[in-house]
Amino acid sequence: MTGQVLTEVSAVVAAEREADLVAAYRELVARPFPDGPVRSELLSGQDGHWRIQTLWQDRAALDAMRAAYPGGPPAPRLFREVGAAPALALLDVKVHSVAPGEPS
Repeated sequence: MTGQVLTEVSAVVAAEREADLVAAYRELVARPFPDGPVRSELLSGQDGHWRIQTLWQDRAALDAMRAAYPGGPPAPRLFREVGAAPALALLDVKVHSVAPGEPS
């Protein structure tokens, strides 16, 4: 068991708001990362389905980030700002594997 957790915030975004979402996410990740997140990605799928997945060092790091944003964490807020209704999933990482040559 790694102790890491993965948050996945997902929503369906209207086609005319997708560029706004991408721009807002780029702006967010251009800022210095707080302690705790290992990586984060904005992912797009079919039919307007979008996800922000963030891997956290541990649950304490995730809880600290949540406490730092009394108005709510950034990922759900980005979706709400483009008129989408976010859904959140929290997953415990049980096994972690990295391809040879990739940073862990």
